[in-house]
Amino acid sequence: MADASLNAAAAPFGSIDALVQGLADCGYLADRRLATAVYLALRLQRPLLLEGEPGVGKTELAKALAAALRRELLRLQCYDGLEQREALYEWNYAAQLLHMRAAKARGSVEDIEAEVHQPRYLIRRPLLQALQAPPPGAVLLIDEVDRADEPFEAFLLEYLGEYQVSIPELGTVRAAVPPVTILTSNRTRELHDAVKRRCLYHWLDYPARERELAIVRARVPDAGAALSAQVADFVQRLRGQPFANAFQRAPGIAESVEWARALVALDTVSLDPEVVVDTAGILFKQRDDVAALNAQLATELLAPADGA
Repeated sequence: MADASLNAAAAPFGSIDALVQGLADCGYLADRRLATAVYLALRLQRPLLLEGEPGVGKTELAKALAAALRRELLRLQCYDGLEQREALYEWNYAAQLLHMRAAKARGSVEDIEAEVHQPRYLIRRPLLQALQAPPPGAVLLIDEVDRADEPFEAFLLEYLGEYQVSIPELGTVRAAVPPVTILTSNRTRELHDAVKRRCLYHWLDYPARERELAIVRARVPDAGAALSAQVADFVQRLRGQPFANAFQRAPGIAESVEWARALVALDTVSLDPEVVVDTAGILFKQRDDVAALNAQLATELLAPADGA
């Protein structure tokens, strides 16, 4: 692809630092490794596959990137049994039938199949919308691709590799402006190597303490400095050893932020075991995990670390 087109794709961000700032301006605090992966995806015009635990900010990145690029965000939410017609297109059969009836009424039935297979009868789904988006183009989020089945992965290969799709009645549709494409996966199953080869890859992990604290402060400005620090410290210890073994799944960034908002709504100044137990259903979404966060464990988690 020509250098001019490469530069155009990353035009809003002349450097990784500029991208970091652009995302921060849209409320997303990215570390250097993640920002590098996004920057390269823009410059090389390649899809970016983000894998990681639920709640680490994969979907939010796509939203912030669309805002930073001033592009429309198109979202394809994947699930078991997702069909091509729900992702790409389907024909407006009711309108086609009316057209056919009108053609027969006026005695014009020659080449009726070509008449009813016109773009105006096409119902565009996210993939086709992304390919046909006008400048500056779109950001396409293919969310939780691991929830779809393997045949759907195979269907995606043409789009991911060449930014085009084939419609039997109309031919090949190619992108005038390559969409910025973000795929996310929670690794409920392993994706096929053919999908991974067509994408740049980044594993998105839980944030370090300082970045999580910065996120909580940015998203919940009403929380005091002391409470924000307690939230970040508490969640960090929940995810670490030996406490992580007590839970099925550690809280993500989304839960940290939501917990901070709930604590502000309760006029909480500082954490104590009682408020932790009472609000455990915000940090965890499994009954056993909520039960595991009892007063004794909350007290241990709130105790100062050795040497602190």
